[in-house]
Amino acid sequence: MKVVLFCGGRGTRMRSDLPGGTMPKPMQLVGPRPLVWHVMRYYAHFGHKEFILCLGHGAQHIKDFFLTYQETGSNDFVLRDGQVELLSTDISDWRISLIDTGLDATIGERLRRVRPFLGDDEMFLANYADVLTDAPLPDIIARFAAADAGASMMVVPPTNTFHVVDVGESGQVGAITPVAELPLWVNGGFFVLRQEVFEHLPRDGDLVADACAELAKRGRVIAYPHRGYWRPSDTVNQRLELDSAWARGDRPWALWER
Repeated sequence: MKVVLFCGGRGTRMRSDLPGGTMPKPMQLVGPRPLVWHVMRYYAHFGHKEFILCLGHGAQHIKDFFLTYQETGSNDFVLRDGQVELLSTDISDWRISLIDTGLDATIGERLRRVRPFLGDDEMFLANYADVLTDAPLPDIIARFAAADAGASMMVVPPTNTFHVVDVGESGQVGAITPVAELPLWVNGGFFVLRQEVFEHLPRDGDLVADACAELAKRGRVIAYPHRGYWRPSDTVNQRLELDSAWARGDRPWALWER
């Protein structure tokens, strides 16, 4: 299946960690490679190696990364007579379409602009390119393929550390509950979609708030609850936590290493 990755946002909550404030969030490093590489390796591990990257802000950084990609950065190799003999490879069998979808386009509009690259494929995958997980992708796809639905989204428990406070009329606090312990689910950013989604995606619209919301009204969205590993990288601290985890060998998302 083709994988659409949204890589064009400005990543404003990461700007303090960006040289010159120009590098897109998916290019932030986790270990030796950027976030988008980790996401792509996840999909490629399950055999999905045809990628459509929706570029926008900082597009040249992503183009340069793949144009000058060095396999030796994450693979063992033998150097003999001045020639490099790779012992393994990352991306040699990937097909990557890098499409400029505009500087300020919404995610929904970026998806609309790459629709021609999906061809006649009934189903495709989509992702924000900045979240890492160990979710069982084949199960997610199989459940969606068997369902009468136009969209599937992986949902996860809230990860923030806020507490919900139950306040009575007199101001007395009745209960204090961590958000993560409430029976709530949030969008995890991993989608399986049918081309039906385009019927409900207006120009400059949003994939979730517009298309998925309209499909949900029609009973055509299913959720895949995942309580396993899931980590976003929306802020500098979250990215640094992922980088530290990689350095100490704590990489649940790196399924390709198992």
